[in-house]
Amino acid sequence: MTDSSTAETGAAPGPGVTKKPARPGRSPWSWLRVSGSVGPLGIATTVLWLSIIVLLPLAALTVTSFEEGWSGFWDAITAPAALDSLRITVFVSVVVALINVVMGTLIAWVLVRDDFPGKGFVNALIDLPFALPTIVASIVLLSLYGPQSPIDIHLNATQPGLVVALAFVTLPFVVRSVQPVLMEADREVEQAALSLGADNWTTFRRIVLPTLTPAIISGGGLAFARAIGEYGSVVLIGGAIPRKTEMASQYIQKQIEIDRPVNAAAVSVALLAISFVTLLVLRLLADRSARKEQASR
Repeated sequence: MTDSSTAETGAAPGPGVTKKPARPGRSPWSWLRVSGSVGPLGIATTVLWLSIIVLLPLAALTVTSFEEGWSGFWDAITAPAALDSLRITVFVSVVVALINVVMGTLIAWVLVRDDFPGKGFVNALIDLPFALPTIVASIVLLSLYGPQSPIDIHLNATQPGLVVALAFVTLPFVVRSVQPVLMEADREVEQAALSLGADNWTTFRRIVLPTLTPAIISGGGLAFARAIGEYGSVVLIGGAIPRKTEMASQYIQKQIEIDRPVNAAAVSVALLAISFVTLLVLRLLADRSARKEQASR
């Protein structure tokens, strides 16, 4: 007798027939199941705090930017002055990120691989931009590179001045991203390559650089995202000359001062979108790198 007939008659299965346990159906709410050490209360607290600190302000900003509808939002971000400020901001931020990728990696290498007097002081100095108010950096840079420059270098109200200011505040992102990876790198592989006749540049390019690339990209992306929204360090040395040295953050402040909150909110949303896309790409690259590393083990 077949299984179907047994099921229909309700008879027990015969000898030698194993009865399969009934497979419970998957609940439509199973995706809401919480696992981990903090439990539902911890997750709820996290979501609530992020909503108050991040989501609600962003939602309020977005609503404000669309108070005059999509056409008003589009007109605000495509105004010639707004486009110029966004163009200058993105261009200068890209330049700063590229500079810090090179110099930050070099500084991280020196701090990890070399010993010299005052190394601890230099290592602590890297974190100074994190603690120093950025407006102080702008004052210092203006006194050094402004009209009364003691070294006769005048960068105020120029894009190179913006680059110097932003490079100062974003350097730690690259150094602190590359440094721990470099500390954990396997130096035996490098020594083996050198013993087989590879020169220093070939060893760095073929062995060290692939290991550091994810950290370098991450640090450069963070530096770019930080430079996009910077205000304090450029407010004095930049000069805020429209269509020349006016950053998007300074353009936003100007729109607030002339009572155009919708324009300010629209450009702010544009900056947020640029930063969000940058951070999302970094997250995807990091996940991809982690999957490759797990697959290679």
